[in-house]
Amino acid sequence: MDFFRSQESLTTLQWILRAIVGYFFLLITAKALGQRSISQLRFLDFVIALILGNIMAHPLSDEHLGLYGSMITTVAIVVLYLLTSWLSLKWNFLKHLFEPSPLTLIEHGQLRLDGLRKAKISVNHLFSELRKQQVEDIEKVALALWEPGGMVSVFLEPQHQTVTAKDMAISSDPFSLVKPLIIQGAYDTKLLAQHGKDLAWLEAQMMAAHVQLEHVMLATIDDQDHFRVYTELDKPDKDELMLH
Repeated sequence: MDFFRSQESLTTLQWILRAIVGYFFLLITAKALGQRSISQLRFLDFVIALILGNIMAHPLSDEHLGLYGSMITTVAIVVLYLLTSWLSLKWNFLKHLFEPSPLTLIEHGQLRLDGLRKAKISVNHLFSELRKQQVEDIEKVALALWEPGGMVSVFLEPQHQTVTAKDMAISSDPFSLVKPLIIQGAYDTKLLAQHGKDLAWLEAQMMAAHVQLEHVMLATIDDQDHFRVYTELDKPDKDELMLH
């Protein structure tokens, strides 16, 4: 465990061991902090990410620094982060500090320059965000908000919204989520069990589709128990079986 302590020099193996320990320690730390995509980082998340990255980077590149101190400091900061996040749920002051209200950028087709200034974004950036959501004209926008996570939420005026099956009084099938059951010959046992099926049933479906399990590139199952087999990713098999 000498690689944990500060030394005049480290061997190649000790550097590798430091990297391995640091890597898994940061994975555990990230898991403790909770899952949040980079594009959805709050102000507090961004600050914590900078601090933790800086703390762990130094001992992983400087043999004169030990890992113990950095790991203890990281644990202390994670505890403070979790405590602050919990308190922000209880105190409105902290909630508004770390998760401020969204800023209005467009309201009924009119730019809100005060919102743009507070969000510190340009009109060009706003138009770029609108294009990402297939909105080409701000006059179609009923409301556009700059969210605390850095995303732009866009709501169209009713006359520009897409017509739905409900608007047309057309009956539609219930929503059904399609999930991958087999990927490149490997099947998901948990998903199979969720649908009350076993390997024997799956093999029977493969026989009915005239394909061997190891040759299946992709097979999917949905909430309505529709089973589909794809022998090639670009050429779906025409066989579609209804599970019983």
